[in-house]
Amino acid sequence: MKNGVQRMIPNGYKPFVSDDHFKQEVYQKIEKVYAKKEAQMLASISAIFDIIPIKDGMTLSFHHHYRNGDLLVNMVAEEIKKRGLKNMTFAPSSIFPVHKPLSDLIKNKHITSIYTNYISGDVADTISYGHMKDLLIMDTHGGRARAIETGDINIDVCFIAASAADKHGNANGIDGPNPCGPLGYIYPDLYYAKHKVIVTDTILDKLSSNDIDHSFVDYIIKVSQIGLSTGIESGTTQMTKDPIQLKIAKDTVNLVKELGLIKDGLSFQTGAGSTSIAVSHFLKGEMVKQNIKGSFASGGITKSLTSMFEDQLFDDLYDVQSFDLEAVESYKKNKHHHLMDASQYANPFYKDNIASKLDIVILGATEVDLNFNVNVTTSSTHKLMGGSGGHSDTAYESKLTIITTNLVKSRIPFIKDHVETISTPGTSVDIVVTERGIAVNPRRKDLLEKLKDSLLNITPIESLYQKALDITYKPEPIKHKERIIGLIRYRDGSIIDSIYEVDHK
Repeated sequence: MKNGVQRMIPNGYKPFVSDDHFKQEVYQKIEKVYAKKEAQMLASISAIFDIIPIKDGMTLSFHHHYRNGDLLVNMVAEEIKKRGLKNMTFAPSSIFPVHKPLSDLIKNKHITSIYTNYISGDVADTISYGHMKDLLIMDTHGGRARAIETGDINIDVCFIAASAADKHGNANGIDGPNPCGPLGYIYPDLYYAKHKVIVTDTILDKLSSNDIDHSFVDYIIKVSQIGLSTGIESGTTQMTKDPIQLKIAKDTVNLVKELGLIKDGLSFQTGAGSTSIAVSHFLKGEMVKQNIKGSFASGGITKSLTSMFEDQLFDDLYDVQSFDLEAVESYKKNKHHHLMDASQYANPFYKDNIASKLDIVILGATEVDLNFNVNVTTSSTHKLMGGSGGHSDTAYESKLTIITTNLVKSRIPFIKDHVETISTPGTSVDIVVTERGIAVNPRRKDLLEKLKDSLLNITPIESLYQKALDITYKPEPIKHKERIIGLIRYRDGSIIDSIYEVDHK
C-alpha cells in the first residue's frame, strides 16, 4: 500500500499519514521494571547467559555512547556465536564499523532482525545485500524511546556499557579510565527491559554522579576494558576546511541573522557533521559581536558547543551523548551541562520535550527532493549508510529547520526530483542551504516574506535542481531488487518508507 508520502510499504504495517498525526493518538506506556533484589556481581559475560538464561529468539539491547569505540556489543555477539544461539533480535541504538563481527552472525542466522537508529560499515552492507532473514527497522532517537516505552520493542536483556559503577549497581559514563559521557539513550531500556546488566571495567566505592539508578539494575559484570574513549570522536566531528562547506556555513548564519533569530534567549542544535560544526563556529562569532546570550544548546554535544557555553553564550547544555572528550569533561564539571534522556530529548509523546523548545536546528542530508523530503539513510546506490538519529525528531519540533548540503559532490547531485529513501518528510523542513543558492519551503510564506529583499541568493528549489543537472546531467537511475529488507519507522511508529535489497554486483 501507499502511505501519506506516496511510498510503498508492506501490508500489515501502520502507514505514515503526516508528521503531526501523532497528536490524534493516545499514548500508553507499559509498566517500568524494577530490580527485585540488590544487584548481583557476575564474573563474566558468559555467566549472564547462564543465570538469566539468554536463549534463542530473545531481544537484546545496547546503546552507542562509545560509538566506534564500543566493545560490549561484540563481547555479547561472541558469546551468542559460541553458544550457537539462533533467531536473536538486536536493538542497539546505533551500529558502527567496529561492529563488523555482527555480519557473520547475521549471515549464519544467529541474528535475524535488528532495530536501530543509525547503521554504517560492514553490517550496513551485509543487510543491504539481503543477508538478514527478517526486517531491519530504522527508528529515530525519539521514536526508539517511544517504541520501548509502549512495548513495540520488547527487550529481554539490556546491556549498559558504563565507564564506572559501584557495587550496588549505580553507574555513569564519566568516571574511570574510559569515559564516554552522559548515557542519555539507554534510559528507556533501563526502565522497561526485563533484565538490566551493567558492564564496566571500573568499580568504585563512590561515583561522582549516579546517572544510572541501581534500583533498576539486576547484574554487574566487570570486564578488562569496556570501550575506547577515543572512539566517541569517530565520524565527522571536526570543523570542515572545505571552502564550499565553509561558504554554506557562513551563508547559513547570515540567513539566520537576516531572519532576526540571533537574539537573546536563542536555543540551538546542530549535528556533529563538519559543516554543522562550522555553522556553530560562525554563529559564535555573530553572538559575540552582537553581545547575544542564548538560553540553551542541545543534542549530541561537541567541543564547539561547550566552547560557546564556557564563553557564557548559552545558559545551559542538554546532552544526550558526547561527541568528544571535551564535552565529556564539560558534563563532569558543569552543573548547567545536563544529561538529557532519549524520551526527554525527542519522544513525540513526551510533553514539552527539549527538541520542542528549539528555535533553530541545523541538519545535514545526503539527498533532498523537490518536496523538501530528506534522505539521510541510504546512498544514491540504495546502500544503507546512516539513519535518522534525531533528524526527523528535531526537524519537526524546532521552530526553524535548516538543511545544509552541497549542491553537487563527486558529480552526484544532492538536490533530486525524488529521494531514494525518505528519512524526514519535507513538511518538517523549512530551508535548504547550498553553495549555489538557498531554497525556502513554499509552505513557510512567513520566511519568504522576511527574505523578499535579501541580498542572499534565495531561489526556488526547482532552480537548484536544474543547476545541479547543468553540472552533472541527470544520472541514470540505479535499480534495486524488489525485496524489502528494512523499514523506516517514523517517530510516531508509522512507516514512512521501505528499504530495498541492493543488487550485489
